[in-house]
Amino acid sequence: MDNEVQAKLGAQAAVESAKAAVEQAELNLEWTEVTSLVDGIAGIAQVQIGNLVGPSSILTSVSQVDPIKAFFPITEHEYLLAQSKNKAVAGKHPISFFGNSLNLILTDGETYPQGGKILLADRQVDPGTGTIRIVAAFPNPGNVLRPGQYGRVRVQTSMKKDALLLPQSAVVHLQGSYQVAVVGSDHRVSMRTVKPGATVGTMWVIDEGLKPGEQVVVEGLQQIREGTSVTPKPVHLSGEGN
Repeated sequence: MDNEVQAKLGAQAAVESAKAAVEQAELNLEWTEVTSLVDGIAGIAQVQIGNLVGPSSILTSVSQVDPIKAFFPITEHEYLLAQSKNKAVAGKHPISFFGNSLNLILTDGETYPQGGKILLADRQVDPGTGTIRIVAAFPNPGNVLRPGQYGRVRVQTSMKKDALLLPQSAVVHLQGSYQVAVVGSDHRVSMRTVKPGATVGTMWVIDEGLKPGEQVVVEGLQQIREGTSVTPKPVHLSGEGN
């Protein structure tokens, strides 16, 4: 009877061992079909049919691209300006860009049709560059955007009322200073140093140095000097940022 009991226990152990072998075989079979954990675009396969692979083999890389993230830096000043929701700034109305839609300008100059939104800002300002890294996300139907692409992000961070705009061609950049040719009441030109601000299309916001109603030369700056007499003629400018 003892022999029969031992034989039965041995048979049961053999059955359990066989079951474990079946489970291991099923698990190994599952590893022959690899499924990505995320939806996205797969890169070029690094192994081909017939290659021997193991647990450490890299088959390909998958990038999640819808939505796709964009990383860009902004200056510390721009960050503080965007964050100052309730702080009054002379002539400006601060806007928190964390609630605003972003535009993405691609390398061909076209604006990406889908608007993005800011997800978060990095935990610290880079002391070497004085900038803070911002992370934004853009919808990407059709997987048009791909990882590693370059683009320019545009977002409204502030609003300046009654800003003075000049064509960029009317501003001369010379040895770190910016000058414009102002036409006086005697039709003579005087060169004046100004402080430009942000650009709006082909126009430049002039923060300091000009007053409303003053006339400036917008064409032919290479031919005039301080004191040059001119005959003013009105110039029709494009309506960007009127």
